[in-house]
Amino acid sequence: MRNRRLEGVKFRRQQPMGPYIVDFVSLERKLVVEIDGGQHNEEEMRKRDEERTRWLKDRKYRVLRCWNNEALVNTEGVLQMIREALQ
Repeated sequence: MRNRRLEGVKFRRQQPMGPYIVDFVSLERKLVVEIDGGQHNEEEMRKRDEERTRWLKDRKYRVLRCWNNEALVNTEGVLQMIREALQ
């Protein structure tokens, strides 16, 4: 996703957005990509993630989430999901 190598779209990494820091964001396409570790499966973290997603959606951002291990094991599949969201 660096250097506009994904569909020519610029993504910023670890970008502050309001009270949050998102993993990746394309400001021009209003797309946020979150790569979640296992701690995001805990109830309290899921609630915080839902609040974050709601906050972003209220600002017209689309949010894609995938698991950290999925991004590592199925990188091409995750990139394809992002490509499809960019269409």
